[in-house]
Amino acid sequence: MKNEISVWNIGKNYFIRTVTLHFTGKLVAVTDKELVLVDAAWIADTGRFSQFVKGDLQSSVEIEPYPDKEKVIVCRGGIIDAIEWKHSLPRTQR
Repeated sequence: MKNEISVWNIGKNYFIRTVTLHFTGKLVAVTDKELVLVDAAWIADTGRFSQFVKGDLQSSVEIEPYPDKEKVIVCRGGIIDAIEWKHSLPRTQR
């Protein structure tokens, strides 16, 4: 039997970089192959990355929110890295 420890915390907000896209959202489920987010946004361009991850959304060039409470499924196999997003989730299109 494998003893696995999950680094994902249900109910927390995350910024996730995948091989092609970036996402923010609140984590509501974790499966073997996917993460499920709500109040998510596709971040096409963060602008200055270090400013963006500090919560400075003014540096971002393009943010495209998904509809409120819509479940967004992200394939775990394509994730490059992720951080807990300790700021308000971006919900306004830029």
